[in-house]
Amino acid sequence: MESFETIRATSVSEAMTLLNEPGLRSRALAGATDIMLLLRHDPHYCDRLVDISLIPELRKIEEQNGRVIIGAAATFNEVMESPLVQQTAPALVQACHSVGAVQIRNMGTLGGNVVNAAACADSLPALICLDASTSILTPAGGQSMPVSRFVTRPNHTLLPSGGLLLSLSYPIPASGSRSAFLKLGRRNAMAISRLTVAALGRLNDDGRIAEARLVTGSATPSIERLAAVEELLLGEAPSDLLFNLAARATVAEMLRLSGRRWSSEYKIPALEAMTARILGQVFPLAAA
Repeated sequence: MESFETIRATSVSEAMTLLNEPGLRSRALAGATDIMLLLRHDPHYCDRLVDISLIPELRKIEEQNGRVIIGAAATFNEVMESPLVQQTAPALVQACHSVGAVQIRNMGTLGGNVVNAAACADSLPALICLDASTSILTPAGGQSMPVSRFVTRPNHTLLPSGGLLLSLSYPIPASGSRSAFLKLGRRNAMAISRLTVAALGRLNDDGRIAEARLVTGSATPSIERLAAVEELLLGEAPSDLLFNLAARATVAEMLRLSGRRWSSEYKIPALEAMTARILGQVFPLAAA
């Protein structure tokens, strides 16, 4: 690993100045749980790290105009422990809780998880299920885009050189909505995801499914809502039969988008079981 400089920014404007200083390849540093691995893999990754972890506005978690806004430098533990996130997005709380060990969750940030955009990033399925958006500052000005568009493929995003992810936000789900997140890893502790599933939905007054969102991670080339499965659920009464049909449809979508691979023998039954299980959590069955 080559030597590099580290400098701490105390404001967003200072961070932008440092990130765009001519003649230096600068990268933002927040939790440092991923970037040190990137530096070890690519010694020429950057000349300087700009520490943004203590900029107050990048740590805020608040509600504005019906949306929950989470600063990009908020740690996984801060997101998990936020009453606002706990009330509005249980799936995101569960996804953050599944990340690494306590030490990783104390340091790692939600924004870093999104910008790194690993195929196994636990937060991405939950955020996309919540229809979350990014707020970005670039040398040309500010812009916003859905997380599903911001992440183009594993380890690639639309964050331009010299740009900074400021926050992530999601609309507060409609009253009566429930959400959940499931993860399957190689082992019980500090596991890298082999499969993840996030779901959100609600029932209408007749007990039928009025809204359904389903997102899988580490299953398809890009992390996206599975519209075909969602349409299968809409308007139906929750039942084990329906959940099993939707689970098989989810597997069919995985195979359509990814093709059959060496891991398919493992992933097909696992994803089918996880999908049926999470739908049962989001859409409770009527009492007999």
